[in-house]
Amino acid sequence: MKLADLLEGITIQEVSGDTSGDITDICYDSRKCAKNSLFVAIRGLLYDGHDFISHAIKRGARFIVHEEDVSPELRADATFIRVHDSRRALGQLGKRLYKDPSSELILLGVTGTNGKTTVTYLLESILKKAGVRCGVMGTINYRYGEITYEAPQTTPESLDLQRILREMVDAGVTHVVMEVSSHAIDQGRVRDCEFDIGIFTNLTQDHLDYHETMESYFDAKKKFFHEQLKKDAGILINVDDPWGARLLRDIGKKVMTYGIDNPSDVSVSDFELSIDGIEADVKTGAKVFTLHSPVIGRFNLYNILAATAAALCLDIPEVYIKAGIETLSNIPGRFEKVSDSSQPPTFIDYAHTEDALRKTLENLVSFRKERIITVFGCGGDRDRTKRPRMGRTVSDLSDITIITSDNPRTEDPLTIISDIERGIEGGSAAKLNPGEMSRDCEKKGYAILPDRLSAIELALSVARIGDIVLIAGKGHEDYQILGTKRIFFDDRTIAKEVLARHRWEGKH
Repeated sequence: MKLADLLEGITIQEVSGDTSGDITDICYDSRKCAKNSLFVAIRGLLYDGHDFISHAIKRGARFIVHEEDVSPELRADATFIRVHDSRRALGQLGKRLYKDPSSELILLGVTGTNGKTTVTYLLESILKKAGVRCGVMGTINYRYGEITYEAPQTTPESLDLQRILREMVDAGVTHVVMEVSSHAIDQGRVRDCEFDIGIFTNLTQDHLDYHETMESYFDAKKKFFHEQLKKDAGILINVDDPWGARLLRDIGKKVMTYGIDNPSDVSVSDFELSIDGIEADVKTGAKVFTLHSPVIGRFNLYNILAATAAALCLDIPEVYIKAGIETLSNIPGRFEKVSDSSQPPTFIDYAHTEDALRKTLENLVSFRKERIITVFGCGGDRDRTKRPRMGRTVSDLSDITIITSDNPRTEDPLTIISDIERGIEGGSAAKLNPGEMSRDCEKKGYAILPDRLSAIELALSVARIGDIVLIAGKGHEDYQILGTKRIFFDDRTIAKEVLARHRWEGKH
């Protein structure tokens, strides 16, 4: 493609060199540059692309888009195009290179702190039942047809997003369901996409290491509904969530609401929650239909209502909505059961915020026969203010809490654990010695085991057949980040292996 055609519509501040040539591709990672590439220098959270311009040129990049000053000696080796915001330019360039793929799709965006992944899985299942060829982009992976990509982040960088959407269009995909993170909104990664439907699940404390305040976090979410949707887009809001109710007041557009406690367009007239799933009478206007879902918990009922509302916006018949919801039995790492009937009910969940942990544990408490045993930690190099709150929440709702490492990254795991412990101290939970814990332990308390494998082994070894075990925080992740290294670690695999080594009498 000719560079001049690619740059059409982009505001350029300064050009140094010849812009009449052709480019082979666009890259923002200098390691992926090749002969005649266009390299876009963007600032990330850890690295600044401007520091890698010389490496991009050595790899063959002939054209450089940048926003900061560059040294004069580099200018002889490439054409330099200065813009006000190179990250913004990256999205525009990707949209032009891949011929605006979102304009050829029905694009659904799901945003909120919790529930995004489950809603996308539910919608995917409904769409497939309706015979729709769909793609999904989210925390677990990016997928369509038989193609699956690893997801380095919930929402791809703008260039990658445009490329994958183009691949989906070319493969015959007509609908794409996307998790839209607050980081992606704030950084403009989805700015060059046209969304037909926007879904708001909820907002609770998270990512304050990035957004700093809840107001800023909310503003990012609100920006999606004000700026990223088509004029006639469907907007779906959980009105039981306080931030959702506020968004409803602020939005100034026609909105479809869903909820359980407050009057809404999609709601439930009756429901029953059990450890085996959800039975609910879903009310959509004057119509009511009954469904049975194997997913567990009140929070998942909200996710079901969100998916139902979106399907109604797409005019999908009730029969496919019901079938899609009822046949989806498992969302990887989302309240995923890894035990059988001869073992204590054991769940793996991605819950890594205070609100998500509280809702998960409150649901488990309602199903309990004996004790709740929870294993969890907090991520390093992330919001530290939520750690004591998470500790207090887990210890209040669990009989035995085992604090361990999540992804400590470059932080000292003991420092993270100390932050968590501050929320527990002064409460009713006593500090327990891991070496003295057993199935006969009747004390309510918490123990500290920084090694996550040892923590999981302890939790399952002391569990009785009537107990419920929750291993929280990492969910579907099959790795652990220690320092700057990523090692293989899968809570689900480890829990199954440990469960298989133990024996219990009776059935739960």
